[in-house]
Amino acid sequence: MGTLILQIQCEAPMPLQQYLRGQAGISAHMIKQLKRIPDGITRNGSLLRTIDPVSNGDTVVLHLPEHCDHTPNPALHVPVAYESAHLAVCNKPTGMPVHPSMLHRTDTLANWFAAQYPDSGFHALNRLDRNTSGLCLIAKDAYAAHKLCRAVEKTYYALVPPGLTGSGTIDAPIAREQESVITRCVRADGQHAVTHYRVIAESPQCTLLACTLETGRTHQIRVHMAHIGYPLLGDSLYGGDCTLLQTQALHCGALSFTEPETGELIRLTIPLRQDMHRILKGETI
Repeated sequence: MGTLILQIQCEAPMPLQQYLRGQAGISAHMIKQLKRIPDGITRNGSLLRTIDPVSNGDTVVLHLPEHCDHTPNPALHVPVAYESAHLAVCNKPTGMPVHPSMLHRTDTLANWFAAQYPDSGFHALNRLDRNTSGLCLIAKDAYAAHKLCRAVEKTYYALVPPGLTGSGTIDAPIAREQESVITRCVRADGQHAVTHYRVIAESPQCTLLACTLETGRTHQIRVHMAHIGYPLLGDSLYGGDCTLLQTQALHCGALSFTEPETGELIRLTIPLRQDMHRILKGETI
């Protein structure tokens, strides 16, 4: 169980529930959960009801109900790029799923997280595909997940065949391919999807792009780049060349977000994945 300390800032006394829903941005669902926990909300060590008034300068502590339901696997190793009371950012390796499934029960990011943070919840805020590597932001509690669910800026790096120049925007709706559970495609009846790309490096055998998203559709970058004729290297699902690489050349290399408790702007960057870097430099893997 985590804790969230609120320093009340208000011009006039108001009911705690009004403050939590307004200034603090606490969801109604979380408030209901807190009310069910003995001493879920306290002020100066004493129980505080949501109907009680709070005043400027009060210190209110929320005891957040969290636990991780996934099977812990301490044998897994994932580098941590950033950690705070409410968040963890890790550098997910390629080949590791984020969530367990029938085929991956104990070898996922969630299983690693359960071993490292057994008293925290697991809320992955940018769900990277199994073979996409890079920064993955995980909220340890529902409060942080709620605050950050639409407030994370991400930059992905992708290798595509040579020939693409400059920068551009792909605005094309994405839908699930008929008779497929996994594959997506551009289709008029799909969901709105917008990808921005910019060429940042070139070599005789590939081009490195920086991509940012306005939307977060499944396989969005992979589908959009294939749609304009530049499928990612190694992306066999969408027609990519697998001669140099057998997994899609897609890496989340930068994240920025605001710490939910302190308001501090956090910017994180990590190097390009090693196999992508070597291909860009013309080296063999």
